[in-house]
Amino acid sequence: MDIFSVITLCGGLAFFLFGMSTMSSSLEKLAGGRLEQLLKRMTDNRFKSLLLGAGITIAIQSSSAMTVMLVGLVNSGIMELGQTVGVIMGSNVGTTLTAWILSLSGIEGDNVWLRLLKPEVFSPVAALIGIIMTMSAKKSRTKGAGSILVGFAVLMSGMEMMKNAMAPLAEMPEFASILTAFTNPFLGVVVGAVFTGVIQSSAASVGILQALSLTGGITYGMALPIIMGQNIGTCVTALLSSIGVNRNARRVSVIHISFNLIGTAVCLAAFYGTDLIFHYAFMDAFIDPWGIAMVHSIFNIATTVLLLPFTKQLERLAYLVVRKEPGEKKEKFAFVDERLLATPSVAIAECANKTVDMAHLAEATILQALSLLGKYDEKVAQEVIENEDRLDSYEDQLGTLLVHLSAKALSDEDSRNISKQLHTIGDFERIGDHAVNLLKTAQEIHDKSIKFSAPASEELQVLLSALKEILSLTTRAYAQGDLVMAAKVEPLEQVIDGLVSDIKSNHIARLQKGHCTIEIGFVLADLLTNCERVSDHCSNIAVAQIETALNAYQAHEYLNALKSGNNAAFRSVFDSYLAQFSVKKEAV
Repeated sequence: MDIFSVITLCGGLAFFLFGMSTMSSSLEKLAGGRLEQLLKRMTDNRFKSLLLGAGITIAIQSSSAMTVMLVGLVNSGIMELGQTVGVIMGSNVGTTLTAWILSLSGIEGDNVWLRLLKPEVFSPVAALIGIIMTMSAKKSRTKGAGSILVGFAVLMSGMEMMKNAMAPLAEMPEFASILTAFTNPFLGVVVGAVFTGVIQSSAASVGILQALSLTGGITYGMALPIIMGQNIGTCVTALLSSIGVNRNARRVSVIHISFNLIGTAVCLAAFYGTDLIFHYAFMDAFIDPWGIAMVHSIFNIATTVLLLPFTKQLERLAYLVVRKEPGEKKEKFAFVDERLLATPSVAIAECANKTVDMAHLAEATILQALSLLGKYDEKVAQEVIENEDRLDSYEDQLGTLLVHLSAKALSDEDSRNISKQLHTIGDFERIGDHAVNLLKTAQEIHDKSIKFSAPASEELQVLLSALKEILSLTTRAYAQGDLVMAAKVEPLEQVIDGLVSDIKSNHIARLQKGHCTIEIGFVLADLLTNCERVSDHCSNIAVAQIETALNAYQAHEYLNALKSGNNAAFRSVFDSYLAQFSVKKEAV
């Protein structure tokens, strides 16, 4: 083995890791928000959690990424600690699929169908199809599928390069003498753990072991402890992800580490204990990639079956290791944990949930401010100010997260979701600002003991009823993703604009008759302006929601077409709201 073989080996490893990364990110991108939806269905049922953990890990091809995601979700308060135990176990089972895919490199035979399964035969075909799909497809899902094929082809090519580079090792006596050291099971476990910890991927380290087995120098006795150690090594990622998180999130890492350590220790003791009695003949037999995949699967499934009945005990162990300090206050959760940025689809879905929370908060803040117009309460006024501060914080944090996420490779659905949120969070925040303006108007009315005339009071009640309706309509439409409901916002906004105009005209008429004063007029003008601005922001939110769904960002053209005389649907909704919210015009 010369320097060129080493270079080929390093290149093969680079291709292998790059292909795995490309395939994993493309699979996750293709899955989109469905990952988050799956996790939302989580229950206390350990078997359902197990299946979900295995399924999601198969989808993203990384148990380490799955664990980091769980740490982030627990740190954000989205998932409970108990829900993660079954998912962690399932992820260990799901990651075994990669080893079976990589075992194709060990296929031997001259049969046509067998030869078609060899990586050197189908990888170039997969790469060609993937490149054609990536370059010619218009839909992002098709491009994503092409990227998966390209990533898979690169991964298998890297595997083939490593196999060819390691082939000369089979004839080196020095290599054989090194391998004999791995007959010590404890050394094998340590080597497997350390190597996996360095590259932070058990699937990749199993793949490298499979490539090494093609030299014909690895026995079952050598491979078994290394495979067991690889499961311990993958805990390094969980350990690193637990830095800087709350105690509950750190307990997720403890469960992951405990599960792998206990499982490895029990399986190691049980297997080598029975070997002393029965002397397994296959221990000295040479192992191939298929054998490694089989051992890897059996070990992970056996560990899961062994510890699945003890999920509650693993949870209690995590609480023993990461104790709650005396006098510790309620656990603080991250807004949206930055670790979720590594899984953009989940992070975007959680940002969407926070935006919905923001919508409800904006509506509640306006309603609180409106209640002060009838009866001023200092406590409620303070709550309005605090809620407005929270809305400012929501906009700052969501804006920062969404900008970071928009720079990542995203599916069309995720890109549209980000666009919708970036278009709407500013409007929700501005609604909070208008709530404070209404609060100040209410305070002025209270301090100066201002009384509106009976007609003005009746007109204001009609306007406030319309404002409450448009706020409720906008919030429900946004939270439920209901485009039919969102389409009703703009007609109501037009009715509110007309109401404001009519109330202003009536006030001028009363002013001319001496039934009203200029001072009251100033207060009324502030009220009307803020109500109109709130309805404008509701319109912006609904339009952004509809445009995003239609993938057409031309607000002015959309609104002009909507309000044209030929739009019967718009006119019908407009007339319905006009009949519900109208005021009688004062005679001049």
